[in-house]
Amino acid sequence: MAAHRLRVGPSAIAAGTTAALLGLVALPLAFVLLQALFPGLAEGSLAAPLSHLRALLGDDALLELTLNTLRLGACVVLLSALIGIPLGAVRGLFRLPGAALWDLMFLIPFMIPPYIAALGWIMTLQPKGYAEQLLGLHAAPFLFSFPGVVFVMTLNVFPVVYFAVSRTLAGTGSRLADVGRVCGGGPWQCFFRITLPLALPAIAASLLLVFAMAIEEYGTPAALAAHAGFFVLVTGIERRFSDWPIDLPGASTLSVVLVLLAMLAFWLQRRLLGAQVFETTTGKPNDTARRALGRWQWPVTALFAGVALIATATPLAAIIVTACLKTLSGGLAPGNLGLGHFAAIFTEGEAALRALTTSAALGLGTAVVTGILGLLVAYCVVKTRMRGRVLLDALSVMPNTLPGIVVAVGLILAWNQPFWPATPYNSWLILLLAYCCLLIPYPVRYATAALAQIGDNMEAAARVHGASLLQMLLRILLPLLAPSLLASMLLVFAVASRELVASLLLAPTGIQTTSLFIWRQFEQGSVGQGMAMSVVTILMTTTLMVGVTAWQARR
Repeated sequence: MAAHRLRVGPSAIAAGTTAALLGLVALPLAFVLLQALFPGLAEGSLAAPLSHLRALLGDDALLELTLNTLRLGACVVLLSALIGIPLGAVRGLFRLPGAALWDLMFLIPFMIPPYIAALGWIMTLQPKGYAEQLLGLHAAPFLFSFPGVVFVMTLNVFPVVYFAVSRTLAGTGSRLADVGRVCGGGPWQCFFRITLPLALPAIAASLLLVFAMAIEEYGTPAALAAHAGFFVLVTGIERRFSDWPIDLPGASTLSVVLVLLAMLAFWLQRRLLGAQVFETTTGKPNDTARRALGRWQWPVTALFAGVALIATATPLAAIIVTACLKTLSGGLAPGNLGLGHFAAIFTEGEAALRALTTSAALGLGTAVVTGILGLLVAYCVVKTRMRGRVLLDALSVMPNTLPGIVVAVGLILAWNQPFWPATPYNSWLILLLAYCCLLIPYPVRYATAALAQIGDNMEAAARVHGASLLQMLLRILLPLLAPSLLASMLLVFAVASRELVASLLLAPTGIQTTSLFIWRQFEQGSVGQGMAMSVVTILMTTTLMVGVTAWQARR
């Protein structure tokens, strides 16, 4: 039907958007809470509410999992701060040789899924691994231990702190610190009492984000910590689903604990950001010229190179080399190198191609659905004065506080009930719902920020000339929002095409994504083909990310 024939009002858009978010976000979370309250919910019974909590709360495992999760999150935060804050401060305040290269090197860990990076470290440090073959270094006891898990997870997430600190300090510059020097302060005194406090909101926000990412991560603890007998809430939830008998009430209760921890981190983040606001913009040009490092230039450059070598080059090289080895037992010999595993993916491996196609299709579908929802949510929140738009906004950002495994548990509980006349459970649609729930915040935030910069006069002019709401959305707002919205959709595609934990719990028999293919290849001992698929996935997402960055830079 032509757009001009449709008469859709703001209330209809708001109602439809709210219903979609309730089904996508609120429904799975509600069933997690209900299952945690009513242990017989899966059998259709609401009897004996909370009757399982006494046994569960009396189980030392719950306290142990919670404390392990908090300890892991706290240690990753501490180590990320020790690495990210000094490097970010140097990058933001001084002229650093090869600065753009270091930014790119620290961006790459975002493009390597954490579980693939963990597998790369396993190939490097395990007995007879690459480190032992090249350097005689045998570090498996360290890798498969709590410090090893913290080490690997920190290398994946410390760039969050690095980019937050460097961009903040680059924006504020050294002008105020210079005033402190004129008033008699020493360089370190001015740094700790003037420059660093200006960056505290960004530091606090990034560290709390690191905490949330650390307690939600599944792949690295599952790949490394389980070997050391160290379990966290995420792996505890997965075990309650994979071990027989399946413990739905226990998994739901652990999910609620994990959600509360994540929500606490984001609540603290918002509180700190709200309380610590520094205004340094006076309307005059700000002196943000970076200073020379002097005699520290090359030692500092060597430090950046060392961190990039450990955090980025080592796991990436291990992944690529493993993909190129004909046999693992043959080791790092020139005659043992080849592209056979890549050829197998595209020629012999029907399952691999199917996984790649499935992930690409699910990623594309997720990008389209979240893009449309993001546009509608942003319009309702920014451009209307409707009641309940705050609730709509809250629903759209709530997945930021929902770990992937909790969303998966909620979807299983919600759509595995007998009273539904039709259910997406046990089909590819359940994966699409999970990805959309987890990734809806990206398009919403991008579209909201872009829409807030568009004046109401354009909408009013269109309505005066007789345009319907749908025509105004499609012909005026959508073209203006297209760059931001498309960038967010590409991000969604990149993240959705490699998602692991929801896929692990929800993928029906016969449907395999790239993350599942890699995970199962590693479990079955076909490491080479799994790593070849990892390289293809990383190349695909990296190309998208670099393309988006270059496109935005040209705008």
